[in-house]
Amino acid sequence: MIGYEQALTVCRTDPEAAARLLCEFSRELDQLKAEVATLKAENAALRRECQSLREKVQALEEKAAKDSHNSSKPPSSDGLGKPKPKSLRPPSNRPTGGQSGHPGQTLRMVAMPDITVRHPVERCSGCGSSLAKQAPDRVERRQVFDLPEPKLLVTEHQAEVKTCACGCLNRAAFPPEAAAPVQYGPRIKSAAVYLRDYQLLPSDRLTEIMRDLFGCESFSEGTLANFGADCSRRLEPVDTFIRDLAAKAEVAGFDETGMRAIGSLHWLHTVSTRWLTWYFAHKRRGCEAMNAADILPDFRGRAVHDFWDSYLKYDCNHAFCNAHLLRELIFLWEEQDQKWAKLMIDHLLTIKTTVDTARDAGLVALPAEDLDRFHERYLWIVEDGYAQNPVAETSGEPPRRGRRKQSKARNLLDRFRDHPDGILAFMRDFSVPFDNNLSERDLRMMKLRQKISGTFRSFDALVDFCRIRGYVSTARKNGLNALDALRRVFLGDPFLPAVNTS
Repeated sequence: MIGYEQALTVCRTDPEAAARLLCEFSRELDQLKAEVATLKAENAALRRECQSLREKVQALEEKAAKDSHNSSKPPSSDGLGKPKPKSLRPPSNRPTGGQSGHPGQTLRMVAMPDITVRHPVERCSGCGSSLAKQAPDRVERRQVFDLPEPKLLVTEHQAEVKTCACGCLNRAAFPPEAAAPVQYGPRIKSAAVYLRDYQLLPSDRLTEIMRDLFGCESFSEGTLANFGADCSRRLEPVDTFIRDLAAKAEVAGFDETGMRAIGSLHWLHTVSTRWLTWYFAHKRRGCEAMNAADILPDFRGRAVHDFWDSYLKYDCNHAFCNAHLLRELIFLWEEQDQKWAKLMIDHLLTIKTTVDTARDAGLVALPAEDLDRFHERYLWIVEDGYAQNPVAETSGEPPRRGRRKQSKARNLLDRFRDHPDGILAFMRDFSVPFDNNLSERDLRMMKLRQKISGTFRSFDALVDFCRIRGYVSTARKNGLNALDALRRVFLGDPFLPAVNTS
């Protein structure tokens, strides 16, 4: 390519050469324009890729920063480097440990021991004189609490057979527990089901326990499975009764978790109240399973749950778990320095403390001025949050199809803006809990069963487990001993909760 001075000289002296030079310049200009266009396209692609990588890095950083205290991840996922627990409750002036006036749980003497062993004084330790015939001045008492020697008790039932003078043969009836020539009784059946389905002992270890403790040498995993299936069959009408009561509850918590059966993922749904627990197993998680459970479609009480969309599709009064919201707020506050999140944390906890104090004082509602004040500050914090998180400017590129992606902060703000009644339901109705911890606790032990024993070998086994656990949980909530409640099942007299429980 010639220089500027040379080009001027050519233009002045040789018109034909100047024309050729002009054409060459035009071609080079077109090439440069094409290169510029290519570079602009590559630059735009690199910008998009860079933005995508930034979002991925941010997502990974946020994922790495999440644990049980600032997300819905379970504490078991925190690993060995789990953070020190941080309590959101305000500090108390009470000393740690048992409080003054607490009754305690110390071992105490009983008035009527089962066995009494007298230890006599035979001789004087001083002079050696015999004291065998002398009456004691007093008796000092000590008691030892221990288990009786574990031993299988075998009861033989003998039914008389008599022939009448008329020639008729008469046989006495055996009791229901003696339906076969040889069988296990209700106590050992209930103990086995209690240890497997309530204490969550694996079947192979449980068979060893039954042999070692009670001498049940013929006890097998198949025997144990039969006990569980028999218990579940007997509980079928009780399970339906509990479900019907839960469907009529004024306030109930709803939750679900994954459970593996036959090597694939199934879902365990729970409906929980203060007095009832009902479990339902299904292959699906969402509305298909909820419709099959047949509670939410016609539920007219207050449904407490997290913000999962499937629950919101049902036409009932909703109350949202504030523990979930607090964990999300903590993440925004600690990891993204969202000032409004800290304000909302403090506000929700202040309302909770006020409600708890009023309830302890015997009140059934907060004064109207307190409700208005709390609600107005709630709205102000949400508005302040939007001011801290304005809508991101577009890059000029054509918009993508579907819902526009937002930051986590704005997504959470939208929930606070759109659902104030559900979030603050605990403030206006004292029967509504602050969180859904009741349902989560009812699911926690179910998940522990899977961690201990793994997958269920059949869907029926999962159903049996749900039915037994729901019955035992309901009995426990009503003050019954779990083992006694199971024994009543095998005796044909299962516990039924009161109709007015909610």
